[in-house]
Formats: sequence, C-alpha cells, structure tokens
Amino acid sequence: MEGLWAIWWLWLIAALILGIVELLLPGFVFLGFAFGALAVAMLLLNTGLFLSLPALLLIFAALSLVAWLIMRRIFAHPKGQVKTFEHDINDGPG
Repeated sequence: MEGLWAIWWLWLIAALILGIVELLLPGFVFLGFAFGALAVAMLLLNTGLFLSLPALLLIFAALSLVAWLIMRRIFAHPKGQVKTFEHDINDGPG
C-alpha cells in the first residue's frame, strides 16, 4: 500500500470522479480539483517521479488553485455586470 498515491492512473481516476461530481454539483469548484488531479497524473506519467504524499498533495493543491482562478477569470461576468430579470416566467404573455 506504500506509494499508492504515486500511481498516475489513480490520480486520473480521481480526476474523472471529480469531473463527474462537477456535473452533479456545478460551480467550478470540483472542476478545479479535477484539473489539479489531471495535472498531477500527467506529471507522474510523463516524468516518472516518485514523490511523497505531502509533496503530491502540495502540487495538487497549488495546481487546483491555479485552475480554479483561471476558470473564475474566464467564466466570470464582466466587472460590475449583474444579471437582472424584467419579467417573471410565471406572468404569462403580455
């Protein structure tokens, strides 16, 4: 069981699970974690590094935060813009 966290495909499975959770509970929070887990999986796959659990968790947390900040910047409303509704859907035509 030692070193289980250093297996790249386990991080890939975690990324897929977090992506599915994001579909069920949208808000870009779990998607940031999914991108972080995917980045760690790719790092382990491409470099073959064997890092300790604290080091991997630190990399995962940092990359998840960066992904979340980038998504927040891309998908956010322009500054000061608030979505308002003039008509209620239940009012009917008229």
